[in-house]
Amino acid sequence: MPNAADLRAMTVDQLDDEILKLKKEQFNLRFQKATGQLENTARVRQVRRDIARIKTVAQQKRAGAKS
Repeated sequence: MPNAADLRAMTVDQLDDEILKLKKEQFNLRFQKATGQLENTARVRQVRRDIARIKTVAQQKRAGAKS
């Protein structure tokens, strides 16, 4: 996962792509959890927080571009 400085260097389109990738991973993790195949349960929380972090940076960039 890129750190906050790396995220701020990305464009909004790149951030949206990263969110999409993490959403797919989140879906797969939920599926694994439901079928009892999930080994790294901490990854679910990590992915959820990464999505929130990227959404926050993307929102800040969109707000900054408008003003």
